[in-house]
Amino acid sequence: MTTAERVARIVAVIRRIPPGSVASYGQVAEIAGIPRGARQVAYALRQLPDGHDVPWFRVVQSAGTIAFPPDTPSFADQRDRLRREGVVVTGARIDMRRYRWQPGCDADLDYYLWGPSDAPDTG
Repeated sequence: MTTAERVARIVAVIRRIPPGSVASYGQVAEIAGIPRGARQVAYALRQLPDGHDVPWFRVVQSAGTIAFPPDTPSFADQRDRLRREGVVVTGARIDMRRYRWQPGCDADLDYYLWGPSDAPDTG
């Protein structure tokens, strides 16, 4: 899979995270068919062009924390965007039990189980 294909899959998954929910970098990678690809998700987000409409702020660390240092404008931007969607952010932390996106609950389950993956069908 090329870098462009990985980025396209990552962006497609992030676009499916509904308002008021968050996903971890690793969760996005897994759904995109890139196991152990959390760093690739971070890389893809850093490469987004200015003016994009990808809801990047819905992606957080696996512990439910915002990845930016708390005293930065990027941290404040992500926190404020999440709060506007109703996500409670306490300090730098989000309650993942409450706000973690559960694909399949709100979308086509077959897509999340079987695609988009480049893994061979072992059916």
